[in-house]
Amino acid sequence: MLGGNVFGWTADRATSFAVLDCFAAGGGTLIDTADYYAAWVPGNRGGESERMIGEWLKSSGRRDRMVIATKVGLLEGPAGNGLTAARIIEAAEDSLRRLQTDVIDIYFAHKDDAETPLEESLAAFDTLIRQGKVRAIGASNFTAERTREALELAEANGLPRFEMIEPNYNLVVRQVYEGALQQLALAEGLKAVPFYGLGGGYLTGKYRRMEDIAGSPRETWLRPYLEGEGPAVLAVMDEIAAETRRSLPDIALAWVREKPGVLAPIASATSVEQMEALLAGMEFRLTDEQIALLDKAVSR
Repeated sequence: MLGGNVFGWTADRATSFAVLDCFAAGGGTLIDTADYYAAWVPGNRGGESERMIGEWLKSSGRRDRMVIATKVGLLEGPAGNGLTAARIIEAAEDSLRRLQTDVIDIYFAHKDDAETPLEESLAAFDTLIRQGKVRAIGASNFTAERTREALELAEANGLPRFEMIEPNYNLVVRQVYEGALQQLALAEGLKAVPFYGLGGGYLTGKYRRMEDIAGSPRETWLRPYLEGEGPAVLAVMDEIAAETRRSLPDIALAWVREKPGVLAPIASATSVEQMEALLAGMEFRLTDEQIALLDKAVSR
């Protein structure tokens, strides 16, 4: 699943279009974005990624061949923020306009909103589905407990259920998905599309020392990898890379793909070369022994 978080941030319009062209030419169909992308960039207001994807969809004529997922809940608008009914309805209209489409294939709640009753949020999603503006809904950054609560509410009240989950999950960050959330996903048939499959770039092997990230936009989220169990994981990945002659990204994403409940990992590309490399690694599979070695690289 192609991550759109870099569009409008580290990938400009020309680069974004080239990456999307390459992805589509290679048979890719799943694209993940959010209304919040890339609001954190100075001068941006949010919606930049959606807008670029929308312009590409229109110019390429590929809308009917793509599955577009976007999110609501982090970007503030006139109706406020979070997952209130008013904000969900308002944000959906904005996303549809930026994406230049009449339907969102998968609409994710970007983050749990403890201040808004889940039933109110689900009812708003239900309105959008009934209007034909959303096909299915998902939960991103939800705990197992809150996901289960939402599923039970949906069942009891005839509301749409979450069909997909989007947790932070990779070779270093295990605890978010493994355990209760994974068990719930398997029991309820939820499909997981984990983000940060490459650890924000750490699992590419490019950032191995503090000097490699000092002063960069990635420093905030890569520091925990470097200071934690990241180096131990890279050591095992390096051994497998030497044995298989495959890249570290190939290994990292192959490991995620093998995990129960995972539909596809999300990965981003900031160049055609990176996109081509990701596509080339889609069919790579690890042996059971290699998976076991990687599983043991992180203490539990």
